[in-house]
Amino acid sequence: MRAQELKTKTDAELKEHLLELLHEQFNLRMQKTGGQGPKPHLYKRVRRAIARVKTVMKEREGAKS
Repeated sequence: MRAQELKTKTDAELKEHLLELLHEQFNLRMQKTGGQGPKPHLYKRVRRAIARVKTVMKEREGAKS
């Protein structure tokens, strides 16, 4: 999801999306340790998506202050 699309979401929706991404990251790690080893590009994609969501959340927090 692009940062522009994330900016249109509410705070609650962002938190929910962040939890989904963290859960997905956890599942990828468990698959890796279990020997299934999903495609390596998925780790990078999820990590960057988490960073995007956190960045938008921090921007909003700074704007409120």
